[in-house]
Amino acid sequence: MLTFEEAQIALDEIADALPPAIFDRLNGGYVLTEEALFDADGLVILGQYHREPQGLGRYITVHYGSMVEVYGNFSPKSFRRELKRVLHHELTHHLEDLAGDKSLEIQDEIDKADMLRL
Repeated sequence: MLTFEEAQIALDEIADALPPAIFDRLNGGYVLTEEALFDADGLVILGQYHREPQGLGRYITVHYGSMVEVYGNFSPKSFRRELKRVLHHELTHHLEDLAGDKSLEIQDEIDKADMLRL
C-alpha cells in the first residue's frame, strides 16, 4: 500500500504521463481525498467524475480511504496500478461526457447491479 502522500505523488505521475488534451475542460482537475466513500447500497466508491455547471465545473475525485478499504493489503506497485485504473476510468467518464456519450455510465450501472446480485 502507499501512504496518502505517496499516493498523491503517484497520481500526479500517472496524470503527467497522459496527453494534456485529455484534461481539456476538466477545469477542476483531479484531487485525492482522504475519505472512504460508500454509496447507498454500501458499495465502496473509489473515484468520481463531477460535472457541476453552477459550481466547480468538471473535476475528478479519487478517494484514498476507499482505495485503502479495497486495496489496503496490496503492494505499493499494485496499489499504484489500481490508482491508475481509477484515474483512467474517471477520465473516460470525462471524455465521454464531452462527447455526449454515456456508455461507461451505463456499464457502471450494469456492473453495480451484477455486484448486488452476488
